[in-house]
Amino acid sequence: MTRKAERNLESASSKRESAYLHIRRKIASGEVRGGHAISELSLAKQLGISRTPIREALAKLAAEGILEQSPNRRAIVVKLTREDIIDLYELREALEAFAVGKAARQPVRRADLDKLQSLTDAIRTLEDELHQSGKPRLDREQMHRFLAMDLTFHTLLMRLGANARMLKIVNESRLLIRIFAIRRHGDAVPVLQDTYRWHSEIVRAIAEQDPHRAMHAISEHIQRGLHARLDGSDQWEIEASLREATLGTSRKQPLSLSQ
Repeated sequence: MTRKAERNLESASSKRESAYLHIRRKIASGEVRGGHAISELSLAKQLGISRTPIREALAKLAAEGILEQSPNRRAIVVKLTREDIIDLYELREALEAFAVGKAARQPVRRADLDKLQSLTDAIRTLEDELHQSGKPRLDREQMHRFLAMDLTFHTLLMRLGANARMLKIVNESRLLIRIFAIRRHGDAVPVLQDTYRWHSEIVRAIAEQDPHRAMHAISEHIQRGLHARLDGSDQWEIEASLREATLGTSRKQPLSLSQ
């Protein structure tokens, strides 16, 4: 392959990855919601690139389960149901419990245990920050840190006891949960305390090579997360229905002359 051909290939790959990240960011931020179509032409104009890398990025997102093809071949953002959320959490529980149990049956490097403990202790630091600020919930920056350290903790657990294919499936399920479940505006102290408790128990069980205790702890942790998500999702549905009902009522009101 000539140098020019290599540069063209790198350029195409870069454009495809940029388009992929751009589309995923728009979905994750809520700018494009479940059930809405993605326009190849609009994205191509926004990014200043051809429709080919856009189409390739959409295909990658479809393979990850974030998009689906409509009958007229348009890419539609998937819309998870309550049952979908339950299925994703059950998948996570099964795979992560297996990985944690496997990790706890063998000696784990001190460096990995220290990393897991450091990520766990960072949650307590966030709790202290929240107490000192007097705010009821984490702000946007703190929430970003919390989600990042939680993701890193669970990813490291999977790497200790699972293969690459299992890790990929869990990461994709976590992405779908984060993007399409209830939009989280900031967790409060009880959530941080609960997460700290279960993460600490998981680390201790692995360090003591107790697979039964480790698997029980990760299962309880994930199940409690599921219940919290479902409660939040149910509340969101109620609020959305009330908003729709209010809007429907207001549309029926006659316009005054001053309007």
